[in-house]
Amino acid sequence: MSDVRMSMSRQGLVRTRNNRIIAGVCSGLGRRFGLGPWAARLLFVLILMVIPGSQLFVYLILWILMPNE
Repeated sequence: MSDVRMSMSRQGLVRTRNNRIIAGVCSGLGRRFGLGPWAARLLFVLILMVIPGSQLFVYLILWILMPNE
């Protein structure tokens, strides 16, 4: 496992196996920051409306870098 993935795993930033819709990134972020999976998804969509485009790139990067639970 790479250093980045190990660091994310130690910080509790992992893609969840439960509550996944696409890759588990939003539910993993929500769990890490004390939000429910739907609240994290809603926040992601709201940010996407304000600043279009960049979140999709960030989502793909997190999908690659965040380890599975």
